Amino acid sequence: MIAATVPLLVRAEEDEFDPNLVTPGVWGFVLTFLVMAVVVLLVLDMVRRIRRVNYRAEVRRQLEVEQLEADLAASEGEGGSKAPDATAATSEDDAPAASDDEDDTPPSR
Repeated sequence: MIAATVPLLVRAEEDEFDPNLVTPGVWGFVLTFLVMAVVVLLVLDMVRRIRRVNYRAEVRRQLEVEQLEADLAASEGEGGSKAPDATAATSEDDAPAASDDEDDTPPSR
């Protein structure tokens, strides 16, 4: 098998190659540029969406804390039993997952 490939290698060294057939050319540059432009746009869009989800989760946590504080103040004003501590809702374990949000609907106020 090796003896069969030796004549091909010798003949390949003698042949001169055309550099226009070896290089990617203008179309290779254009396609590479377009792929990079699409990747940059996708990364920017992903960062924007991740930031939006994080802001929504933060606002949701703040609203829950405010609601618990209002419930605590109302229960203390009535003289009833104490409500759970408002700081317990701020822990990351109790916070709802950011993926629970509907697709792209803004948070209700």
